[in-house]
Parts: sequence; C-alpha cells; structure tokens
Amino acid sequence: MSTLPSSHQTSLQIRLGQYSAAGRKESNQDFHGAAVPEGYLAQQKGIACAIADGISSSNVSHIASETAVSSFLADYFSTPDSWSVKTSVDRVIRATNSWLYAQTQQSQSRVDKDRGYVCTFSALVFKHETAHLFHIGDARIYRLREQQLEQLSVDHRVWLSSRESYLSRALGVAQKVEVDYLSLPLAQDDIFLLMTDGVYEYLSDSQIIEALHSPETLDLDQVAEMLVHLADAQGSPDNLTLQIVQVQQLPQQAQSQFQPSHNQLSLAPDLSIGQQFEGYRIQNVLHQNHRSRLYLAWDETRQQQLVIKIPSLDLTQNAQALERFLLEEWVAKRIQHPQVLAAYPHQRSKSYYFQTYEYLSGQTLNTWLHQQRQPIVLETAIQITEQIIKGLQAFHRLDMLHQDIRPENIMLNAQLELKLIDFGATLVKGISESQPQHAAALGTLAFMAPEYFCSRPVSTRSDQFSLAVVLYYVLSKQLPYGTELARCQTLKQLKTVRYHSILEYRPDIPVWIDGALHKALALMPNERYEVLSEFLYDLKHPNRYFLKPVHSSLLDKNPVRFWQAVSAMLFLCLLLSLALMFSV
Repeated sequence: MSTLPSSHQTSLQIRLGQYSAAGRKESNQDFHGAAVPEGYLAQQKGIACAIADGISSSNVSHIASETAVSSFLADYFSTPDSWSVKTSVDRVIRATNSWLYAQTQQSQSRVDKDRGYVCTFSALVFKHETAHLFHIGDARIYRLREQQLEQLSVDHRVWLSSRESYLSRALGVAQKVEVDYLSLPLAQDDIFLLMTDGVYEYLSDSQIIEALHSPETLDLDQVAEMLVHLADAQGSPDNLTLQIVQVQQLPQQAQSQFQPSHNQLSLAPDLSIGQQFEGYRIQNVLHQNHRSRLYLAWDETRQQQLVIKIPSLDLTQNAQALERFLLEEWVAKRIQHPQVLAAYPHQRSKSYYFQTYEYLSGQTLNTWLHQQRQPIVLETAIQITEQIIKGLQAFHRLDMLHQDIRPENIMLNAQLELKLIDFGATLVKGISESQPQHAAALGTLAFMAPEYFCSRPVSTRSDQFSLAVVLYYVLSKQLPYGTELARCQTLKQLKTVRYHSILEYRPDIPVWIDGALHKALALMPNERYEVLSEFLYDLKHPNRYFLKPVHSSLLDKNPVRFWQAVSAMLFLCLLLSLALMFSV
C-alpha cells in the first residue's frame, strides 16, 4: 500500500493500493498504473491512475493496454498548463487511439480488428477537489462513500444473448474514439475502485464493501490482492486487475501558483525618466491608470527597447488584482503568435511586481478609427478581423479565452498589421480548475457577450461575440445592440433587446455581411458560429442563406413609424366613436 501525499500538508492526499494477476490465463493482457507528482505539477495537473484490459481474441492486445496506460501517465503531465483536465486527457487518448489503430492497419490484423491492437481504457484524475473520470470499454469505475457502492462508469458492451456479447467501444478499433467523461466533487474518505471485468463479474457489492469496512487501518495493496484472489476463487476465467484510491485529505485552499516562492515581491514606486529599474533605463511614461503604469525602457544588455508594466500603487492591498497581474505575464509567455503581444525575456530575479513586453510602435485600433474621416472600407475591416481571428485562435488552441477583445486592446502599425494586447481578463481553463474564478466580469461591458451579464457558461463563442462587436464598430462606430445589452442580467431581459442591422448605418454593406454579423452576434451562444473560421469564411464568401429575402414586419424595420401608425389609427377610431356618439 502507498500513502501518497504531496509536499504540502494542505494539498490533496490519497492512499493507493493495486494488484493484477493473469488468473487462469497463460498471460496477463491487463495493465495499470498511477502517477502522484509533487509541488507545482501536483497542483497544476493533479494525481492520475488508469487501467486497461486487452481483448482476449488478440495476441497483441497486451501491447495496446500497456501503451494506453503508459502513454497516458507520461503524456498527460506533459500537456500545456493552460489546458483543462478534460482537454488534456482527451487529446492524449485520441493520440493513443490513432497510434493503436495505425498499428493494426499496418499489421495482418487489419482485416480482423478482433486480432488487432485493441483494449479498454478507464482513468481517473484527481485535481484540487474534483475527480475527473474518463472511460472507454467495459472496465468499471466505482465510488464507495458512506458504505454505499456506486458504479460511475457505463459498460460499453452489447449483449446479443445471455452468453454472447461484444465491445461497442474500445481503444484502437476505429480511427475515432468516443470517450465518456464525468466530473465529480470529492469528499474526504471517498474510495474509488477501478477494476476489469475479470474482477467485478465475480464479486458482490457486499464483498467489496466488507473488504473496505475500515480502510484507514488497512493496507490497500493487500485488500486489492485479497479481492483479486477472491474473484479468482469464485470462478473468474479472465485476467484480474484492481486499483483502490482513498481520498485521505482534501486541499484546504488552492494556493496560487503565481506567488513567487523564492522571495516576496513589492510594489514599485512611480518611476521617472532616466531612472534605472531592475536593469533597465526608463525612457518615457506611456500610460497610467487605476490598474497599472506603462513605461518605455531601454535594455543596455540587448540594446533593445521594451515596455515595462507595473501595478498601480492603489493595488497594494488587493491580492486578487496582483494575482491576475502575475497571470497576465504567464499568459504572454505561453502564447507565441505574430498577432499576439510577446513577453520580453527577463532572466534576472525580481524584487518588484512588474512585467516586460516587446515594444510596439503604432496606435490602438480605437485611436486609428477616430482618425479616419471616411467610413472604413469593407475589405480593410475584414483584413483587420482576419488578423484578430488568428490571434484568438492562438488563445483557443491553448484552452484560453481572451475575454476583453475591444478596439483599445488591439495595436496597429502603419501597415495595419495588428497584435492583441492586455491579458488581464484572460481565462485559463487549466488554472481555473484549481483556483476559484472571480464573480465579476473582467472585460469591457460594451464589447462583452451577454453570457457574462447573465451568469451563463462562457466559451470560445464568447470571444467570437466580442470580435463581431469590434467588426460592427469598425464599420459603423456604433454598437449592434446599443447600450441596452449591458443592462441585461437575466435571459428574460435579453428577449427585449433588438439587433440593429449594420445596414441602418452603412447601406453600402452587402446584406450577406449583415447576416454573418447577426449570426456571430446572436444572444444565445449556441446560435453563433461553431468556430471562428466559419465566421471568417462567411465574411469572404456570400452565404446563400443570408441572400434570401427576409420579410420583416414594420415593427422590426422601423418601430417608431410602426407606433406612429398605430397611434394614428387609434386616434381615428376615437374620432369615429365620438362622431357616432353625437350623431345618435
């Protein structure tokens, strides 16, 4: 049995027991494993365990099961920190499935998948206070809580008769694989069990519960071995594998991974031109507000200009704001894309809170727009939009949402080449799993998707909405829903908000562009484009659906004229009633 805490007593701690045996078969085609890292990796990725069962009809399925578990435990911990557990495991499983399928296709088993590199796969990842379950096949995952045993997974097995069945899902059997996913809150003393069919088909629930009656006094390795031997003695003809994981201690509080461990940083005072700061010479003050201060600086070592960003002194007692400040630089260091502001490499240790970025010559999109005396040409607006999309796709590939796309956060140079800046509102899904998110929306109200106001789930389609608002604004210098949207806090209030066609302000814009904008600006996220590339395609190619004539009511076309007409008719009816009254 293994007691497996991380290096901090306030972190998640588990006890692990496992055992596997060939049973009455000549070889063991099952495989299992677990990984319990410490420190930063434990906080960022959690604890993982997995079990796989190779199909008995194949002579190479033991390779499949070993590959599935080994690659999962190795590759999961190598995925980007920004990825959520679900995204990370899903990518790893799909890569493993592709490899196993390719091995079968390149072997003599390609005509008979039952002899190929095929296995079941079930895994658990424990991160912070949540268990993440992944499952393919007919191994099982159980949870024992307060003497109640519950099966969490679903058997992917189709029964043709009481004796004949086949796997409906497995790794390596097809090019694509469908993975069951479930997330559950953890409770102290929860016990999770992963077992192959050779175990659970020959044990009763009461036998399992009785064996784990007092788990804190038991050696879980011995319990796993005892249950495996019991299943074997009760007639199991198959390989037998069992893993037992007991939650010993839940983390008391998520510790920020951004707080520096080597020293305590301080807030820097206001800097002056010519002053030396952390190895850089201050050349100019670029910007100051209630959140931060920006300085143009010179790096004597590299002979380059850079921008230094320092938190405002008003944030001295605001731990949340300082944590988001550190997150902003963390994001910049992980996204390397021509349309995204790059972090400037700083190799020395720090005494103060500050960030370093590449220096961009140019101006914000907002400033550029107000300098234009004529409406922006559609081709130019689409060129700008395409670059924003490329930058956003770099965020989305890393499971991040920018969450503050607006003209002030887009820098343009003289050639209209742009970069996205300001990552202070960025949502990193891999980090949000470990740390509670702030309730307040962090973006700018006029450009934010309605799901932020209505406390609905956010997604890449939320960034899409903000992007579409920017394009609408570039073309018209107006907002698609006016100022009404920011006042909505419920779905009922959203139903009263009306989209203003871009044609009201720019009648020269093609109707299919308005259709694409309207779709990307849909108030319900599921009505928007599935991916940004679809939106871009419709901006460049007329969508026939948007070219169909739309028969709008007078109320939709011109609500003022509609109510004027209604009032006039009511007035005429009143006059007619009075005339009839006096004529009697």
